[in-house]
Amino acid sequence: MAIAPKDSQVSGIMNFLIQSELLTESDAKIHDQEAKKHKVSALSYLATHKLIDSTVVAEKISEHFGLPLLDLSAIDCRTLPTSRISEKLIHQHNALPLMVRGKSLFIALSDPTNSQALDDIKFHSLLNPKVILVEENKLAKAIEIALEEEEASITDILDEDLENLTVADDDKIDINADVDEAPIVRFVNKILLDAVKKGISDIHFEPYEKTFRIRVRADGMLHTVVSPPPSVANRIVSRIKVMSKMDIAERRIPQDGRIKLILSKNRAIDFRVNTCPTLFGEKVVMRILDPTNAQLGIEKLGFEPVQQELFLEAINRPYGLVLVTGPTGSGKTVTLYTGLNLLNKTDVNISTAEDPVEITVEGINQVNMNPKAGLTFATSLRAFLRQDPDIIMVGEIRDLETAEIAVKAAQTGHLVLSTLHTNDAPQTLNRLLQMGIPAFNVVSAVNLIMAQRLGRRLCPHCKKEVHFPDKLLLEAGFKQDELEDLHIYSPVGCDECTNGYKGRVGIYQVMKMTEKLRELILNGANAMEIGECALAEGFNDLRRSGLNKVRMGMTSLEEIDRITKE
Repeated sequence: MAIAPKDSQVSGIMNFLIQSELLTESDAKIHDQEAKKHKVSALSYLATHKLIDSTVVAEKISEHFGLPLLDLSAIDCRTLPTSRISEKLIHQHNALPLMVRGKSLFIALSDPTNSQALDDIKFHSLLNPKVILVEENKLAKAIEIALEEEEASITDILDEDLENLTVADDDKIDINADVDEAPIVRFVNKILLDAVKKGISDIHFEPYEKTFRIRVRADGMLHTVVSPPPSVANRIVSRIKVMSKMDIAERRIPQDGRIKLILSKNRAIDFRVNTCPTLFGEKVVMRILDPTNAQLGIEKLGFEPVQQELFLEAINRPYGLVLVTGPTGSGKTVTLYTGLNLLNKTDVNISTAEDPVEITVEGINQVNMNPKAGLTFATSLRAFLRQDPDIIMVGEIRDLETAEIAVKAAQTGHLVLSTLHTNDAPQTLNRLLQMGIPAFNVVSAVNLIMAQRLGRRLCPHCKKEVHFPDKLLLEAGFKQDELEDLHIYSPVGCDECTNGYKGRVGIYQVMKMTEKLRELILNGANAMEIGECALAEGFNDLRRSGLNKVRMGMTSLEEIDRITKE
C-alpha cells in the first residue's frame, strides 16, 4: 500500500484514497482544490465527475475502518427518521439518519473521516451518532428522496388560508431559516426551491382579470405549474419585491432587482428579477442564475470537435474580436463564461462589462452597467483600456460607439469577447457594417463569429427510434450518403423527463475569418453570399449542425425544425 508523503497537502478521505492507490498524490491535490473551489465534499466531487468508482471506494473504506456497508437502494428512504436532525445539517454534511435505537442514531455517511459531521449531529440531536457506510453516488439521491416526502406540496400550501396574510419584511433570505414562516412566504420559497431542483431557467408570475398563473421554463419551453387564487397575486408579488429589494409601493413602472437565496452553507443561487405593470397587475419574471452552469466544461456545451477546436484557437489568441450571436436565452452568456473560465489565470487581467452581471466569478473584474449614473458599455470599455487589460468581455454591442471601441481594442493587442443579436454568423458581419464600422476594420479585428441555439436533449430512458421516408429526410437536409446508416429518435415521455426531453444541447455555427471571407466583405458581399462561402470553406450552418445532433441521437428532427426554422 502506497503511503502519502508527510508533506502531502491533502488530508482526510483524500489521503486514504492515495494510500489505497485509488488516486495519485498529484491528482488528489488537483481534485481536492477543485472540490474546495466548487464548495462540495471531496467524495461528492469525485463521484459527480466520475473520477472514481463509488462502490470500490466504499468497499475499501469498509475493509480499512471495519464499518458495515449498506446498499441504500435496498431500503425505502421515504420512511427514514430525517426529522431527528435539520435538513440544513443533512445537506451540509451529506449525512442521512437511518434509525434510532435507544440513545444511538445510526447515520449513513460515505466519508467516515468527517468528524465534524458526527460532532454537529451529536450536538443537535442529543444522540450518539453511529456510522453506517454507504456509497457516495447513492447517498445524494437517497437524501433527495428522503426529504422530498417532508416538503409540503405547492397545492398543500395553497389550501391554507391565504386571504388574511401579511408579507414578512425581512432582508436576509435564508431558505433554511428555522422560523415558523407564514404560508405566503413558504409558498414563494417552495416555488423557488422547486425551480432550482428541477433545473428551471425562468419563473413567470402572471396576473389576469380572473386568474393568476405561475409558469416555469424547462428546457426552453414554458409550462404552467400552479394557478393560485387571483386575490393573493398582489401579496405574492409584494413578497418577491421585498426579497429583491424593490419599492413595493411603486406599481406604475418596471423595476429590476436581485435575490440571493441561501440553500446551504456552501451554496447560494442568484435570481434576476424584473417587474412590469400589465392591465391586471404586475407581471414578475425571475431568471435563475446558477453559477455552476458556467462551470460545465467546454466538452459539455455540445460543440462538434472541429467547432470546439476553432473556438479554443480563437480565445487563446492574444488579440482579436470573438463574437457570439443568438436570441435571448440561447446560452450566449454560458458559452462566454465557459471560455473566460478557461482563460481565468493569475497572469492575465480580465474585465467584463455586463447589463446585468449574471454570473459572478472569482478572479474576473465584473462591472454592472448603470446608465442612470452614466456607466454604459462605452464608458466601461474606455476605463478598461486604461487599466492594463489582457481580456475584455462586453455583454452586448448595441451601438456604434461601443462597436468602435471594441474593434479598436481588438486591433491594439487585446482579446475582446462580446455578443450581438443577429440570426446567424454571416448576418453579424453585415450588422457591424450597417452600424458604421468600415469593412477594413471588420476584417482586421474579427477572429471568429459563433451563432448558437439551445435544443432540447432527448431523454435517454424513453426515446424511441422512428423511420421516415428517404424523400422527407433529403428534404430536411440530410445527404444521400448519410441515409444508409441513419438512426433517428423521437420523444416519448417518462418519469425521468418532461415530454420526452431532459436537458438541452447547444447547436452552433462557428465561422472563422478566412482570406476568402475577408475578400468578400471588402468587396461588399451580402449575408447570403458570405453564408455560401462559409459553407464552401467547411463551416456548418445552424441547420447542418442541428442535423448532426439528430444523427448522433441527441435530439429529434422535430426539435431541430423548431429552432432552425427559416
